[in-house]
Amino acid sequence: MPGCLPVCRHGGHPAGDFHSTRLPPWAVYDWVRTYLQSHDPDSLRDAPRPGRPRAAAITNERIAREIRRDPMRLGCNSTGWTVALLADHLRHKYASAITVRTLRRRMHDLGLRWKCPRYAYAAQDPHRAQKKGGSFAR
Repeated sequence: MPGCLPVCRHGGHPAGDFHSTRLPPWAVYDWVRTYLQSHDPDSLRDAPRPGRPRAAAITNERIAREIRRDPMRLGCNSTGWTVALLADHLRHKYASAITVRTLRRRMHDLGLRWKCPRYAYAAQDPHRAQKKGGSFAR
C-alpha cells in the first residue's frame, strides 16, 4: 500500500500500482478510500485479528536448538533432519502440534535452510583425461 499513496496524492490513479503491490484492485481502492477519509497513514494498519495463537511450547529458540542435534542420537533412523522428521520430533518432545507447513515457514523466518549433500571426490581421478578424451587433459 505505501506505493499507492504517493501516486494518489499526486493525482495519479491507483490502478497503475496494482501490479507492484501484487494485491487485488479492490484492496488498493479500499486503502485509498480509508486514507482519503482520515489523511492518516496509521489508519491503514492491520487491526489485531482473532485466530489460533502460536503453539507456546514450540518456540523459535527450541526449533533452532533441536535442529542442531543429531537425529541418530535421538533414536531416529536418519543421519539428517527432514522437515517431517523434525516436526514429528518436536510434536513428541513438547506435546504440542506443529504441521510440516508451519515448521517450514518458521524455519524460513529464522533463516534456517539445508540442502541435500553433494558428493565430492577427495582427489581427482589421475586417469580422467585418458577416460574422457584429449579435451579434458590438463
